[in-house]
Amino acid sequence: MAFSGKSTTTVVRRCFGSMEAGQKLDPYSCDDDYRENIDHRNQAWEEVAVNMYSAMVTLKTMDTFLYEAQRQGRISFYMTTFGEEAINIASAAALSPHDFVLPQYREAGVLLWRGFTVQECTNQCFGNKDDKGKGRQMPVHYGSNKHNVITISSPLATQISQAAGVAYSLKMDKRGACAVAYTGEGATSEGDFHAGLNFAAVMEAPVIFICRNNGWAISTPVHEQFRSDGIVAKGLGYGIRSIRVDGNDVIAVYNAVRAARNMAISEERPILVEAMTYRVGHHSTSDDSTKYRPTNEIEYWKTARSPIAIFRKYIQRNGWWSDDQESELYRDVKKQVLEAIKTAEGMEKPALTELFSDVYEQMPPNLHEQERSIRDAINKYPKDYPTDFHV
Repeated sequence: MAFSGKSTTTVVRRCFGSMEAGQKLDPYSCDDDYRENIDHRNQAWEEVAVNMYSAMVTLKTMDTFLYEAQRQGRISFYMTTFGEEAINIASAAALSPHDFVLPQYREAGVLLWRGFTVQECTNQCFGNKDDKGKGRQMPVHYGSNKHNVITISSPLATQISQAAGVAYSLKMDKRGACAVAYTGEGATSEGDFHAGLNFAAVMEAPVIFICRNNGWAISTPVHEQFRSDGIVAKGLGYGIRSIRVDGNDVIAVYNAVRAARNMAISEERPILVEAMTYRVGHHSTSDDSTKYRPTNEIEYWKTARSPIAIFRKYIQRNGWWSDDQESELYRDVKKQVLEAIKTAEGMEKPALTELFSDVYEQMPPNLHEQERSIRDAINKYPKDYPTDFHV
């Protein structure tokens, strides 16, 4: 698989002659380009493939029930990864645990692959005392020092320039690892995207920029966002090796990211991967996408182009999966998710003191005064505060 020069341009134009062609790409039409490095008879690959499929099903199931929990008023907000499960899981599988990940907000599957549990995800969404962020973040804003995942922040594209800095640090320390920044195509219109790419290119930082081009920046379609031929053109404009792949093809994403990682580290340079996909779900629970796009379009991508359904056919055709295993997986994952939600919902919230900790080594007088003021208000008006709120 080539990422530079004529070969890159050839692959991009053959598979996606334009943004419109990319949206019409048939599943697995570029098989030969992206599968040349995989031995399908290899037992190790069989294990990886089955694990990736299981992880995608877990991600989709968790999304389904947490989305419904928000609709029931049990959590305040949620964002799903429906239709983008392949990008999440396949890219994560191609990386090393030592690589630092800087997500946007649709990368829960990357954390799951690294060992961040469903219970930890639900704890964060419910903001309970076991939430790693101590209830300070919106739901789905995950992070984990243990798993080398930098905590998600809401402002768009801030992680791009940060990833360039993280990667340069890894290069200076000779860590043999890279930084990986995820973003949607909408965030590439932000200034931080351009600053981050330019910095990474000039400083030759080992970073992979993975863009999920899902066609929509909330309600703004891709043709109203920019006039370039997708995101690869932007990467090439900064002198960065860039490639476009079918983001609904698990093997295409896996092979592209694995090769990108090898080049980023061995050649000490940034790589950009544009994964073409479609956001099947609403932007978030604050959005109703049926107001700006036809339901038959959503249904087509939900069924005919589902990365989970496509990859299931692949592993089943190879004799690695059966209908019985499918039923067992869905049954077990559903039970796991529902139990996690029940546990997270029943857990008490973080104590009031956590609102003021972890910023200063020694709390300054003004924060002491704010804490005292809040305590007084709670004691004076206890009925105005939740019963599970602990001072």
